[in-house]
Amino acid sequence: MELNEIQLKVINDSIRDIPDFPKPGIMFKDITTLLNNKEAYSTLMTHLHDRYKGYELDYIAGIDARGFIFGAALAQMLNVGFVPIRKKGKLPFETIGEEYSLEYGTDEVEIHIDAFHNKKGARVLMIDDLIATGGTAIAAAKLINKLEAECVESCFILGLDFLDGKANLEKITPVYRILGIN
Repeated sequence: MELNEIQLKVINDSIRDIPDFPKPGIMFKDITTLLNNKEAYSTLMTHLHDRYKGYELDYIAGIDARGFIFGAALAQMLNVGFVPIRKKGKLPFETIGEEYSLEYGTDEVEIHIDAFHNKKGARVLMIDDLIATGGTAIAAAKLINKLEAECVESCFILGLDFLDGKANLEKITPVYRILGIN
């Protein structure tokens, strides 16, 4: 299921551009204006529900932190569990982690070892607001696979299509992004 032109416009028009944030030359896509626009947020979440209701999912895994906003709401709509994938040191129980490269150094994301109740083959949708270079998303997908679950798809509200993140992540899991930015 795809969004029609009117629905895409409602969502796209609700996202505010902030020039030179967090540094000069960057055009930041601010989703807070999508979240506080009831028509846009409802259009988005209804679309995601309609798209994924037939996937027979067991869990939605949201990437820290904006993936929590969309993932928890969608999990409730689909009547499945929600699993947070967090930055290192933020989860209270035993975790496994996956390191990924940044422009200057590395970072790491973690997941609880029992996030999917030790259910081998659990069907998981991974979600976040944006895919850029793909480092965080690739690490998160690897964590899902390490727990012997199946990342059936990765979903993003925005994709920076001029970067290689989507193509690199597609080597691990199918990718769906709603809005592409060239």
